[in-house]
Amino acid sequence: MPKFVYNGVDSLNKEATGELSAGTRDEALDILKNKKIRVLSIKSSGAGFSIKFRSTVSLADISRFTRQLSAMISAGLPLVHCMDILGEQTENKALCTAATQVSFDIQGGLALADALGKHPNIFNPLYCNMVASGEKSGTLDIVLSRLAEHLEKTSSLVRKVKSAMTYPVILAIVAAFSTGILLTFVVPKFAKMFVDLGGELPLPTKIVMGVSAFLQNYILLILGALGAVIVFITRYYKTEKGAYVIDSIMLNIPFIGDLKRKSSISRFSYTLSTLLDSGISIISALSITAKTAGNKVLEKGIYHTIEKITGGQSIAEPLKKTGLFPPMVIQMIAVGEKTGDLATMLSKVSKFYQEEVDSAVDALTSIIEPVMIVLLAVIIGGILIAMYLPMFNILSVVG
Repeated sequence: MPKFVYNGVDSLNKEATGELSAGTRDEALDILKNKKIRVLSIKSSGAGFSIKFRSTVSLADISRFTRQLSAMISAGLPLVHCMDILGEQTENKALCTAATQVSFDIQGGLALADALGKHPNIFNPLYCNMVASGEKSGTLDIVLSRLAEHLEKTSSLVRKVKSAMTYPVILAIVAAFSTGILLTFVVPKFAKMFVDLGGELPLPTKIVMGVSAFLQNYILLILGALGAVIVFITRYYKTEKGAYVIDSIMLNIPFIGDLKRKSSISRFSYTLSTLLDSGISIISALSITAKTAGNKVLEKGIYHTIEKITGGQSIAEPLKKTGLFPPMVIQMIAVGEKTGDLATMLSKVSKFYQEEVDSAVDALTSIIEPVMIVLLAVIIGGILIAMYLPMFNILSVVG
C-alpha cells in the first residue's frame, strides 16, 4: 500500500507531521481529517512533488455553501458543527479543505469572519465584511441568506455575459480554422495546377494565391507573433494601468461595451444595496464594492466618490463624473440619499439593469450570430469561387 508523508496542524494548533499508509491520496486525507489534522501539504513518500491545495471554487459552489450554512445556523447548530458538516459533504475539495481549516480556527478562538478571511481566494472582502456585520448584529443567518442570494445573482449575471460571447467566439475559431486549412492545404494544389496550365489568372484568384503563399512562408512567424501579443495583453492586464486601459477600451466597443456597462451597474447597485442593508457604513460599503467591482474604471470612480464623500459631498455627484452611470441611475441614487432609503433605490436600480442585461444579451446574440455566419460564408465562399474562376475560363475556351 502506498505511503504518504504529510505536514499539518492538529486540533491544538501544534505542528503535526508524519507518514501513513493509504490506498489513495483521498483516503489519506480522510484519515487525517478524522484525526482532526488540518493538512497543509501531502506527498507520496516515493514521489518528488507535493500536492498543494489551490482554490478552484466557483460562485455556484460558494453560494450553495453559504445557503447551507445559513440554514444550519438558523436551525440553531453551533458554528463548529456547521463547518464540520459542510467540510464532510462539500464536493469541491478546495472548499472542503477551507471549511475544515475554518472549523479549527473557530475552535482556536477566531471569529467566523476572521477565519474566512484567511482564505481570500475563496471568500472575498465583501463576503468577510458582511459576515462580520452579521456576527456583530446577531443576524448572521439573515446576512448569509442575503449573501447567498447575492452570489446566485452574480453567478447568473456572469453566466449570461459568457453565454453571449461563447457562440461568436466558437464561430470565429471555426472560421479561422477553416480558412487556414483552405489556404494552407487546398489552395496550393489548385495554384500548382493553374501554374502548369499557364495563362492569365483572374484578380480574385491571384489575391487568394498570394495570401496562401504568404501563410505558407510565414505561418510560424504569424503564430509566434499572435502568441506574443496574447501573452503581452494577459500580463499587461494584470497591472493596474493595463487593467484600467483595457477595461476602458472594452466599455467603448459597440454592443459589448453596452453589455459590460449595464452588468457593472447592476453588480454595483446590488452589492452596495446588500451591504447597506446589512448595516455597514456607506464609506466601508463603497470601499468593499470597489474591491469587488470587476471593472477598473468603475473601481477608480468609486474610490474617487469615497474621497468626495469624506470631504462632505453627496454620493450622486461624484458617481455622475465617472461617466458610467446614466442620468436615471444618478437621479434615483440622489432621491435615495434625500429620503434616507438608498439601499431600496439601489435594489430597484439593480433589478432594472438585471433585466437590461438580459435584453442586451439577447440583442447581442441576435446580432452577432447572423453576422458571424455571413462572414464565415463570405470568406470560405470567396476562396472557393476564386479557385473555380480559372476553371470556368478553361471550360469556356475548350467550349
